[in-house]
Amino acid sequence: MPTYRDEAVVLRTHKLGEADRIVTMLSRRHGKVRAVAKGVRRTSSKFGARLEPFMVADVQLYQGRSLDIVQQAESLGAYGAAIAADYDRYTAASAMVETADRLTHDEPMPDQYFLLVGALRSLSRGEHDARATMDSYLLRALTVAGWAPAFDACARCGAPGPHDALLAQLGGVVCAACAPAGSASAGASVLALLRALLAGDWEIVDGSGPRDAAQASGFVAAYVQWTMERGIRALSAQSSRQSRGAR
Repeated sequence: MPTYRDEAVVLRTHKLGEADRIVTMLSRRHGKVRAVAKGVRRTSSKFGARLEPFMVADVQLYQGRSLDIVQQAESLGAYGAAIAADYDRYTAASAMVETADRLTHDEPMPDQYFLLVGALRSLSRGEHDARATMDSYLLRALTVAGWAPAFDACARCGAPGPHDALLAQLGGVVCAACAPAGSASAGASVLALLRALLAGDWEIVDGSGPRDAAQASGFVAAYVQWTMERGIRALSAQSSRQSRGAR
């Protein structure tokens, strides 16, 4: 069908000409979609604000040869303003949508869609610490994509834990036989926090201390960079801010 409807979350936008934008969206049933939204940069546009990053909309699109055309957009989740008003939320959300953009393709990925929408909704409401929301999303998105970290059995040989050597480049915890010399050790509380982030156990996450949270976040950032073979720009920005704040 040349015309179709779907629910979609806006990942990023680019200017096109004087009044148009190219909108990259992750949709529920069609995967990642790139479409032209005509006239949305004009003040008279009826749906320009509904097609900003972090927004969720019910969109009607016309299927084009290279880019689709946005014909209608109705708001389903207006998360952009609340996120943009807070720097930590904004950088966390930016890292999340950048990761989603890298992990998804033009094929149905409903698990990735629902995971991202739920995380953005929680972030906009301030339900949890912004960094924890992002870390939980990143671990779960990578797991859905097939890159589940190991926090119990050894990531290299599968030997049952507990193990305390934690290396992002090896995929999680490793046993003493597999750990390189001088490997950093992670305490039981840090590993418990990482498991909670992956499982969405917010009682444990919200009760964690700042030192454990910082160490867990450092692992998540390193693991994302290792699995995706290229850094997430927004994640680097938030890591730098966190480092300055810890001084």
